[in-house]
Amino acid sequence: MRNRKWPLKEQAEFLKKAGELLQRGYHLSEAIESLSYQLPGTRKRDLEACLSLLKNGVPFHKALEDMGFNRELSGYVFFAEQHGNFADAVLEGSKALLNRDRDARKLIKLMYYPLLLLAFTSILLIFVQKSLLPRFSLLFVSMGLKANFFTVFISTIGQALPILGGIVLTTIFIGAGLYQFRFKTLPVLVQRKLLLRLPFAGSVLRILHTHYFSIQLCYLLSGGLSVFEALSFFVENKKQEFYSEAAGLIKEQLASGERLEAILGSMPFFEDELPMVVRHGQENGRLEEELRFYSKHCLSKLEGKVEKMTRTIQPVVFLVIALLVISMYMAILLPMFHMLDGI
Repeated sequence: MRNRKWPLKEQAEFLKKAGELLQRGYHLSEAIESLSYQLPGTRKRDLEACLSLLKNGVPFHKALEDMGFNRELSGYVFFAEQHGNFADAVLEGSKALLNRDRDARKLIKLMYYPLLLLAFTSILLIFVQKSLLPRFSLLFVSMGLKANFFTVFISTIGQALPILGGIVLTTIFIGAGLYQFRFKTLPVLVQRKLLLRLPFAGSVLRILHTHYFSIQLCYLLSGGLSVFEALSFFVENKKQEFYSEAAGLIKEQLASGERLEAILGSMPFFEDELPMVVRHGQENGRLEEELRFYSKHCLSKLEGKVEKMTRTIQPVVFLVIALLVISMYMAILLPMFHMLDGI
């Protein structure tokens, strides 16, 4: 069925527009057919195949999976099919993924120039260390002068760069091997526990888990389901194995008499505030509203974390580049001053 996988932004834009049409009273098939007129030939063929599947009774989330859609997006559609609030849920999922895609593109854009500049500076550094500095070193020896600090510094950095590059490549190779032959064989909950230990990435992953779990539970509860029934739908969605396994674990502990907030508090996958939000929502009888509000807070928190990281990393990279450039200039100019003094 697939010709070429849809980029994440295209997937989210398609579902966002579909959700908007559904809010205006379109049937799902009508919305898909209407959107197909705005898309190129390969996308039209995908949507024609999607409509064919829908006419044969295949659920929409299954059709999206056949089109290679992101599992989280198809997960939004799966849960929307269960609780009935289809248009709002699809819009919520598409907007969340669009915001995440925007943040990722923003981060790449902010880091692209300084990293490119750092690469060129490294090449220039190697050239200076391999070509110019040896000549100055011979000149120093012939004149009986000691090498200055900047010359030694640049020479040391230049010698260390190939070693550092080898270490990085070796680390990537070993990491890829461990991921393929060790990490992927572990149970999914163990995998997530290990990922949560990673600096920055672990905290981002925890926020993503919390947002997705909160918003989906909110919609299911809004549809009149109990917490236990809502968790059953999480378990049923096997395509999202992590949420399925986590919900199964929560269900088991609920059945043994533990309180939901206590269970969530014992799980490392979610933010520390989630148990308090759940307890407060259960006490005031507005759990779904509390979860909806908190899921929006998670998105804001994630955006703030990404912005903070970019504000920190970019100046550090520029500072490193500036130090290297100044050191190279000084390593070249100071020997010339020594030569002029000798004359």
